[in-house]
Amino acid sequence: MGRSANLPRGLRDRFRACDGVWPDDTGCRMLHVDMDAFYASVEIRERPELASVPVVVGGVGGRGVVCSANYLAREYGVRSAMPTAHARRLAPHAVYLPPQFDLYQEVSRGVMAIFRDITPLVEPLSLDEAFLDVGGALRRLGLTPGGVGELIRSRVFAEHSVTCSVGVAQTKFLAKLASGMCKPDGMMVVPSDAALDFLHPLPVSALWGVGAKTAARLEELGLETVADVAATPLPRLRRMVGVALAEHLFALAAGVDERAVVSVTREKSIGAEETFEVDHYDRELLRRELLRLSERSAGSLRAKGLRGRTVSIKVRFSDFTTITRSRTLPVATDVTQEVYRTAAELLDTQVPPGAVRLIGVRIEGLDNADSAQQLIFDAPERGWREAEQAADQARSRFGSLAVRPASLLGNSPDRTAEFEPKPE
Repeated sequence: MGRSANLPRGLRDRFRACDGVWPDDTGCRMLHVDMDAFYASVEIRERPELASVPVVVGGVGGRGVVCSANYLAREYGVRSAMPTAHARRLAPHAVYLPPQFDLYQEVSRGVMAIFRDITPLVEPLSLDEAFLDVGGALRRLGLTPGGVGELIRSRVFAEHSVTCSVGVAQTKFLAKLASGMCKPDGMMVVPSDAALDFLHPLPVSALWGVGAKTAARLEELGLETVADVAATPLPRLRRMVGVALAEHLFALAAGVDERAVVSVTREKSIGAEETFEVDHYDRELLRRELLRLSERSAGSLRAKGLRGRTVSIKVRFSDFTTITRSRTLPVATDVTQEVYRTAAELLDTQVPPGAVRLIGVRIEGLDNADSAQQLIFDAPERGWREAEQAADQARSRFGSLAVRPASLLGNSPDRTAEFEPKPE
């Protein structure tokens, strides 16, 4: 559900905290904390003179996309994931800045440390948002869940000079909805005994997993609000949208969400991708980009002590047609040359010719690097791994450009800004 969605009159006022007063938060152990226009807010913190002007952070090239926009820019219709060129047409007078992900990661680490100082049950979703289960911390802190939310908001601002919004509820789903509806710099509490009063007036797009197409389909079937979904018998809903989706929506519409906060999650894949400023046909150039992306991805594996079994590539053509191709290796690897060799073979044998707009490499089927490895007859030569580990050490000491494959030392194609990192 978009934060600008039409909401019933008074719904925000009924549940939003105001002047240190909020609804009954008994049993509301789940918090969702979402930083307000995070990247833009960090940039404004570094340059306070920008506080009164629209600020947009994102790729500044012709094919860049918006990563973050402050609320002044949003008044002109600028939104995250919008092409920067479109944003410039909407707000030509705004200040456009390239992202500084190292800076955002530094602030994110500090914010997440505040969360973990309050409770060990923290589940980051991205650099700027996380779920917290504060049920076990209430007695130690001498606070109610709403009090913890206010403590988080005050500490984040005092220590990092950026604001956040907090949703407090009995489930993750309701907490996330609430944080989105009290932005910016607010807190909303959904009492356990008023969950359906909060949820049922909302549009169907509020249901987790319902995008624009699914919402349009549900509305065509006469289901415009969450209450409409809740009132539809489950057998009929199954016939309308299929068994899996029906059961998912029916549970959420009844306020049921049994997901717990997962404080430690295992990464499922690691990868990198680039969008070119100009479409490219040259396969040699594309192979060099695959080497660059393989180096970045395999380096991340080694840094995290992981190996992967499946290598996949992603190719988007000039008409936005996107394909992925993958191959599973006999032995898990974290070696750049093995990842690149597989990616290049996939490009050469399974990708048709055409002008390429985006290319990416991803490594899946991850496992710990120190886990037992099955020995395979005729397995690839493993000597590259020691060389790449030595190169990693040199780069960590002298910079990322200290050691590079020779084929990457020449001119490289213009690319948009790097993609946003995942939370640590």
